[in-house]
Amino acid sequence: METTEREHVIEVTDLRRVYGGGFEAVRGIDFSVRRGEIFALLGTNGAGKTSTVELLEGLAAPAGGRVRVLGHDPYTERGAVRHRTGVMLQEGGFPSELTVAETARMWAGCVSDARPTREVLTMVGLESKTDVRVKQLSGGQRRRLDLALALLGDPEVLFLDEPTTGLDAEGRHDTWELVSALRDAGTTVLLTTHYLEEAESLADRLAIMHDGRIAVTGTPAQVTATEPSRITFDLPDGYFLGDLPPLGELGVSDHTVDGRTVRLRTRELQRSATGLLLWARDAGVELRRLDVRSASLEEAFLTIARDASAPRADGTTTQEYAV
Repeated sequence: METTEREHVIEVTDLRRVYGGGFEAVRGIDFSVRRGEIFALLGTNGAGKTSTVELLEGLAAPAGGRVRVLGHDPYTERGAVRHRTGVMLQEGGFPSELTVAETARMWAGCVSDARPTREVLTMVGLESKTDVRVKQLSGGQRRRLDLALALLGDPEVLFLDEPTTGLDAEGRHDTWELVSALRDAGTTVLLTTHYLEEAESLADRLAIMHDGRIAVTGTPAQVTATEPSRITFDLPDGYFLGDLPPLGELGVSDHTVDGRTVRLRTRELQRSATGLLLWARDAGVELRRLDVRSASLEEAFLTIARDASAPRADGTTTQEYAV
């Protein structure tokens, strides 16, 4: 086993994918995934997430660049990769007349050293549905079955494409716990999701794609830190914005006023909030409807989706954090 495989089980270099008619869905992206981590690939509709994941799964050959999974080309060396990976597609397309147990047994027959089917069905909460036909399952239950089949081979690398679509809140959190447990047991997970809360809760690192390119990579905290935090409050009666301490001294980078409501944006949240609260204490006033919060991944995502195509000051369009 090469050193790079021990450290990075997925390596992508200048990866490109072109469809008929010359449409370039993936435009030269680079990223890597370490062994035993959860990596989330995010992006707006049409950003190129699924096109990228299909290349990693070996379902198509790239138009350019290089991809390695477990040290192998997943397309030309599929036999060396497939039995070590699990794949959960956006939609499984199971025979509707088979029961859950029959579907699992059928799939297990195609998997090397498959786990017991009852074990994986229990893992995803379908142990009471073994005799139910697939056509009678809800959308969320079908997603659970998709996940169960992806786990049958006890994969080293697990690809999850929108794994919690159609699940209710309880099912979503159960899936999060299962995926986290798999990571803790050493499984490497690459997932795509439209649920930013999911990525923020699960991912060790993430990348946000836009228009076929990667706009930013890093930990959720690093990506979120690209956006300023916010402080919102109502001015006390008889006070105006000019009565506050100089906003620059509080570390405030921007502000808006809407009637009596003040919104401050800052990259030094503790400094700004402390200065504001000390002023209110000394002035003997209450800051009504006070709301102090760090930036969210959603805010960073929306900013990137809006601005990613614009060149940055250094002439690049991608921001990457070393961790």
